[in-house]
Amino acid sequence: MVLRSKKQNRKYLGRRSWGAGNIKNRRGKGSRGGVGMGGKKHKFTRAVITGEGLLGKKGFTHWGARTLIETNVGSVSDMAFRSTEPKPTIELRGYKVLSNGTISKAVSVKASAFSKKAIEKIKGAGGEAVTI
Repeated sequence: MVLRSKKQNRKYLGRRSWGAGNIKNRRGKGSRGGVGMGGKKHKFTRAVITGEGLLGKKGFTHWGARTLIETNVGSVSDMAFRSTEPKPTIELRGYKVLSNGTISKAVSVKASAFSKKAIEKIKGAGGEAVTI
C-alpha cells in the first residue's frame, strides 16, 4: 500500500523548544562548543603532533586586502581642470588608472599602475604617465 501522507509528529506539541533546551540553541551554528574554528586551544597539542589543519588561516580573503583602487582618465581630467597650474602633477598612490573617459589637458600623472589605453590617452593629450 502506498503511503499518501506522512503522520504528523505529536511528540513535542505545545513545547516551545521541542526538546532542544534553550530556545536559542538550534538557531544557526551557535552553541556548538568549539566544533568550529573558534576555541581550538584545548586541541593545540594534538594539532602540533599530528600536523592536522586545525591552526592557521583558512577561508575567504578579507575584502580590505585589495591592493589597488581603480580610477579612470575622466576623473584625472577633472582633477587637472581644478588645478590652476599649466601642467599639473597628480599623484595617485595605491590607484590604477583605467582608460574610461577623455582627457584634453596635458597632465603628469603618478600612479601605482596604468592600463595601456590610459597611457595612450594621457600621452596623446601631451602629458606623461609615471608608475610609482
